[in-house]
Amino acid sequence: MAPWTLWRGCQRVVGWVPVLFIFFVVVWSYYAYVVKLCVFTISRKTVVYLVAFHLFFVMFVWSYGMTIFTTPATPSKELFILKIKPYHQNTSICTSFSIFFYLFHVAIRYCEKCQLIKPDRAHHCSACDTCILKMDHHCPWVNNCVGFSNYKFFLLFLLYSLLYCLFVATTVLEYFIKFWTNELADPHVKFHVLFLFFVSAMFFISILSLFSYHCWLVGKNRTTIESFRSPTFSYGTDGNGFSLGYGKNWRQVFGDEKKYWLLPVFSSLGDGCSFPTRLVGMDPEQASVPNQSIGSNQPFPTKPLSESKNRLLDSESQWPENGAEESVARAGTNNHVTVAIEN
Repeated sequence: MAPWTLWRGCQRVVGWVPVLFIFFVVVWSYYAYVVKLCVFTISRKTVVYLVAFHLFFVMFVWSYGMTIFTTPATPSKELFILKIKPYHQNTSICTSFSIFFYLFHVAIRYCEKCQLIKPDRAHHCSACDTCILKMDHHCPWVNNCVGFSNYKFFLLFLLYSLLYCLFVATTVLEYFIKFWTNELADPHVKFHVLFLFFVSAMFFISILSLFSYHCWLVGKNRTTIESFRSPTFSYGTDGNGFSLGYGKNWRQVFGDEKKYWLLPVFSSLGDGCSFPTRLVGMDPEQASVPNQSIGSNQPFPTKPLSESKNRLLDSESQWPENGAEESVARAGTNNHVTVAIEN
């Protein structure tokens, strides 16, 4: 165990290298723009430039810090076993822990390493060595997993990074041109102006593609993992199974209160364990509702988001169907219900 512990420790230390790189780039850009450019070079519009620069700088640092230091939400390990009714009836138990009990078929996602039931959209991160609720990906630039608890912060970090780089590039462009016409006398200012423009333009182009991609994911209500491997439901694989429509998809991440949308404060909807799905007509409890069939194109659930049923299956683990005794596992703190099978 000692070599493995040492190896994990080295991985954690090395994981901070990209973060330190971003930190030094940001500190240098602040010094180059505020001190070298605004204080010693720009004679006009200095106050306007400084106010706007600090606004973008503060929002960028705030969102970046929240993405780094927000501990990703993980599934609860407090499970209690309770008896439930036999399953000879054609009933459906749709729970918040990735279990669908329908027509003698049960599927449960279980993590062997963490030894807990994985909720829908949760995955085990090998870098963090834990399961993450609604895991999107592990980002080396923040040395953290991006998931349910900090996905909004990550999006805002990308947004304010774009605005920060765009502002720096556009305001430095005038002096970048003067650099090539030899109108800048100070050689130190020349160096900073040259690299400010190139670095900001380079980061802007690279972040723009990433930000556009994640905006597309939010509009589809998918994670990065789900964009490569569509989730499997009781009726089959469906990449749009969690999509509730463009507006509701965005509100799941940013919340209902618009005043918090642009602030790096948590306002996402839900608990990270249960998610409303598009085809609620698959639930036998709602079979009497008209115009809700397997092929229905109804974009929104008939119930509120907090009450919508959850029917996600995963083929990673299939539990026995016959000769099994049912039991219910309830999360102690969240009062969620799960189904477990005992031989």
